[in-house]
Amino acid sequence: MELGQTHVEALDLWRRVTVTTVRSDAPDLTARQLAVLMTVRLQPGPHTVRGLAAALNVGKPAITRALDTLGRLGFVQRRRDPKDGRNVFVERTEKGDAFLEQLGQTIVGDATPAAARPLLQAVS
Repeated sequence: MELGQTHVEALDLWRRVTVTTVRSDAPDLTARQLAVLMTVRLQPGPHTVRGLAAALNVGKPAITRALDTLGRLGFVQRRRDPKDGRNVFVERTEKGDAFLEQLGQTIVGDATPAAARPLLQAVS
C-alpha cells in the first residue's frame, strides 16, 4: 500500500519539526510526555492523573512518570485539591506554555512552503 501525497507531506513535516527540536537546546520530550503536556495545555481542566490516563488511554503509572519529568522541567505543576486532599490537580506553567508556543511556531514555520520561507524570515 502506497502512502498518498498528503500523508507523505504530513510525515515529512513531522520529521522536519522533530529534527528542528532535536537540534535545539529545548528538552527532548518523549511522545508520551509531549502528549501529556499538550493535553494539559489544550484541553479544559481540571486535570488529574486518572483523567489524563483515561484521555490518553494509558496507565496511571505511565502518566505519573511523564508528569515527574515534566514537573522537573518546570513544564507542569501538581497541586492538591483544597476540597479533597487525596486528589492532585495537574496544572500548566508559564515555562510549559512557552515551550509549546515555540513548538507551535516551529510547526507553522516548517509547514510553510519552502518558497515562502525566506519572505517570512525577512519579515520576522
